[in-house]
Amino acid sequence: MNSVDKDYRFMATNDLISALQHEYFKLDDESEKKVVNTVMGLLEDKNGEVQNLAVKCLGLLVTKVKEKYVEKIANSLCDGMKSSSEQLRDISSIVALMTREHPFAGLKTVIADIAFQSQLAVLLCKLIVSRLLSVIPTAQDPSVQLEALDILGDILKKYGGLLSDHHSNVQQCLISQLTNSRLAVRKRATIALGQLVICNNNALFTELMRHLVAELKQNRSLSTTRTYVQCIATISRQAGHRIGNYVDTLMPLLFSFSLQQDDDEFKDYCLQALESLVLRCPKEVTPYVMKIVEICLQYLKYDPNYNYDSDEDEDMEGEDDIDEDDDDDQGDYSDDDDVSWKVRRAASRCIDAVIRSRPELLHEFYRNVSPTLISRFKEREENVKSDIFSAYVTLLRQTRTLATVETRVDAMDEDGIVTTNQSSTLIKDDKSPNSMLQGQVPSIVKALYRLLKDKSIKTRQGCFSVLSEVCLVLYGSLNSHMASVMPGIVYSLSDKSSTSNMKIDTLLFLQCVLTHHDSEVFYPHIDVLVPLVIDKVSDMFYKVVSEALFVLQQLIKIMRPLDGNKPNVTRYDMHARNIYKSTVGRLETADIDQEVKERAIMCMGHLICNMGDILQNELRNCLPILPDGIQLLSSFLRKNSRALKLSSLTALNVLVRKFGLVMNNQLCDDVFSEIPLLINESDLHVSQNLKSVITSAFLSSSEEIKSAASFALGNVAAGNLEEYLPFIFKEIESESKKQYLLLHSLKEIIVCQSSHSTAVQSLAPYVSTIWNLLFQSCEKAGGEGIRNMVAECLGKLTILDPENLLPDLHNHLTSNSSFVRCTVVNAVKFAISEQHHQVDLKLKQYMGDFLRSLEDADPNVRRVALVTLNSAAHNKPSLIKDMLDAVLPSLYDKTIIRKDMIREVEMGPFKHTVDDGLDIRKAAFECMYTLLDTCLDKLDIFQFLNYVEEGLKDHYDIKMLTYLMLIRLAALCPNAVLQRFDKILDPLRATVMVQVKALAVKQEFEKQNELKRSALRALTSLMKIPDSDKSLQLSEFLQQINSNPAISSMFETIKNDESGSGSFIHTEYK
Repeated sequence: MNSVDKDYRFMATNDLISALQHEYFKLDDESEKKVVNTVMGLLEDKNGEVQNLAVKCLGLLVTKVKEKYVEKIANSLCDGMKSSSEQLRDISSIVALMTREHPFAGLKTVIADIAFQSQLAVLLCKLIVSRLLSVIPTAQDPSVQLEALDILGDILKKYGGLLSDHHSNVQQCLISQLTNSRLAVRKRATIALGQLVICNNNALFTELMRHLVAELKQNRSLSTTRTYVQCIATISRQAGHRIGNYVDTLMPLLFSFSLQQDDDEFKDYCLQALESLVLRCPKEVTPYVMKIVEICLQYLKYDPNYNYDSDEDEDMEGEDDIDEDDDDDQGDYSDDDDVSWKVRRAASRCIDAVIRSRPELLHEFYRNVSPTLISRFKEREENVKSDIFSAYVTLLRQTRTLATVETRVDAMDEDGIVTTNQSSTLIKDDKSPNSMLQGQVPSIVKALYRLLKDKSIKTRQGCFSVLSEVCLVLYGSLNSHMASVMPGIVYSLSDKSSTSNMKIDTLLFLQCVLTHHDSEVFYPHIDVLVPLVIDKVSDMFYKVVSEALFVLQQLIKIMRPLDGNKPNVTRYDMHARNIYKSTVGRLETADIDQEVKERAIMCMGHLICNMGDILQNELRNCLPILPDGIQLLSSFLRKNSRALKLSSLTALNVLVRKFGLVMNNQLCDDVFSEIPLLINESDLHVSQNLKSVITSAFLSSSEEIKSAASFALGNVAAGNLEEYLPFIFKEIESESKKQYLLLHSLKEIIVCQSSHSTAVQSLAPYVSTIWNLLFQSCEKAGGEGIRNMVAECLGKLTILDPENLLPDLHNHLTSNSSFVRCTVVNAVKFAISEQHHQVDLKLKQYMGDFLRSLEDADPNVRRVALVTLNSAAHNKPSLIKDMLDAVLPSLYDKTIIRKDMIREVEMGPFKHTVDDGLDIRKAAFECMYTLLDTCLDKLDIFQFLNYVEEGLKDHYDIKMLTYLMLIRLAALCPNAVLQRFDKILDPLRATVMVQVKALAVKQEFEKQNELKRSALRALTSLMKIPDSDKSLQLSEFLQQINSNPAISSMFETIKNDESGSGSFIHTEYK
């Protein structure tokens, strides 16, 4: 290593690195001293490659030598910061910062390797920080200050918790640099302060905020005030939950600065600070939201160096002029000193943040924000335009997710595609977000018309993104605008310069348009679209081919629908043959991608199904299968497998019903010859004595046989009500042991008879008898299973005649019998279905009274009321949304542990605790979870989180539910969860790190391990929240996990299982 030959020095150093990587490598005292001195000397080597190896070697060497030599290395590196040699300063900064690139290089890697295992990490951190604090204020060379601040910020980010003794000095040092004459130094000091506020104590944080607020109020100079505003934004981003108490003081100052200053950079910083506060302190910022919106809308139009007036009067006609004016639309005006675009960008991002965090203000957004965003689609700067598109997409997604809409029930085909051509049915409210959006669709289309043929791919992708969301929110929204939208689609599909991503985005948008609009609007464009899409089937990229084949499926359904409304088929015969050729070409490719193969098969299936009659010649090559298929299915009837026989019979039934007229005698004989073998004499005997055979099966020891018998009796009775209903009534009144099975049969009758209007009329004469019989059954002291079946029968009957039966059901709420009240509330649950029905309007009138059962004196009634509320929230949220303000307090109250419902039961010499309120709490938390999906806009998420936090400390079953809720909350409301991170992590840590008693039974070990796995799954979701890695508590929790081999292994398994769902944000687990 001391050779004069640089090659020898390089190889020797490399050999040392290899040796240091082995655990067995040891050095004696004398060797340690020599090696350290030699490696430190190589940092000044004239050869750059040798220097780089020396830097790498240091990171390994300090894990092998004694602490005194580690201190020597650290001191030497810190001295290098002050060196007049630029080369040495670079080496010092590389050693400190290189951990970002290489796992073995740098002093910080050494600290990470030994952190929390010895005092060496603490010693090194304190040593380095002490030296940095002496360098930063005194360094004459600005580059030294910048490097030192970078290193300090990086150390604070990872090891700030180890430096609590130095936090005060670090803070004072950084505050002093906020007034440095160099802007770059002030910016680095601001970044370092952002890392410090994550881990400093409340006293220091308060001191820092008071200083910043005082300086902002004094506003001594534009330059320093701008830095303080930037510092506020940084602190808010890093530790937003801590700055909430200062929002009322900061907001007036930020408003004043943003409106009074003429400096564009200053306005940008103010808007960034407002955006950060909106996201990090959503509750505290509530009174100022509309003022923030007002300021953002003002600056969204702020472009003093460009005149848009020339574009205002241009209409959407004259396509020939578009290409000529393209350059004007791009805004070729350029001025290096013009930074007004930063103001507009910050305003659009702040608007986006407000929309994301305030779904309850959708009406105001459509009234004030939407028109301005639409008018700014003409923005000349592409990056700003992209942010404006993003803000509008956020508005549309909030509308799709949270707006109060009575959505139509679409018929879906096997691909999940809408097959009905009816438009969405909105609430009849001209002020609803959907109605307001419907009125603004013409403006959106007009604003995007020219941009759809823009040369910029990014702009066109933004246009398709906006229009796709419009289609998803409002079915048929572009029906009257298709002539304006289609040229843009054609342009992107025919543009030879389009990238693969542009082609995919265009095809995805075309899919969205085709599946969310009436077929008739596409007929004028079929001749243009089909050849372009067919051309994409031969594309080189498999994903483009796959999406093109899927689009062809939709075009086939439009050209030849199966609903009887068939256009002139001969118009499209050439298109059908071209689609056939392109699809067959893909199917014949040997190395076809699996996704392409599946899409090609589906496309061919739709083509044959919809347009097979005009492809007679082609079908001879691909469909010689009907005779062979029937013969093969017939042979399957002789197999032993019952499942295979049933599937074969089902397939034969479909084929015979559809193609029976074209089947020859031989094919019919093949089928009929096999059928008699499946029938025997006992089957004929059963048909003559059905009642006795079925009811005798009720006495079977097999639960499956009894259930099948009950099902059979109900379905047989549905075909002969006069014969079987009196028999069933009599049996219910006399047979208590068979009552559950008989009630199940009665339920099957009601379900069968509700399938069509004629069947409902045939059941009508018996409804009154059934109704009275059901209430008599629920008043008897039968089991809960019987009462549940009675409730289901009552609910199904109510759907058939809501005008007469629902009021009577409501009247029974006042019954003195808790069994009756419980059954009535439960029946409401079964009256609520996913499909829309006339019972819904009537049910909404009584829903408030039914939900008052949440306060019933009987705990079973309260539990059933919670289940009914959950059902309504899941299937028909519109039934309960308007009354949630009154219901939520009662719901939250049911999540609290009640000591008066906990009792002790003596079991021999032992005492066992029984919690009678557990089922109620479980039902309450289940309901809360459902409300997250369907009624998020009606929830105060911070109040909601209060009860989730308590649930994290509850019983095993409750914990499992709250872990699922945390996963959902982390995705829906990440900023609110981030504000409560500390309170959420503590109970998670307690669960994960708990030790099961050595004498515990196997079931207890398994139960605790499952609980730990669920808690760790919730933790992985929390780690995906942006900025979660800045939580000191999370870092400490992860270090505890890593220090426990069993928990660490469990955590790694969970992360690997979820790796397909996205990467983790936390730096330790990227």
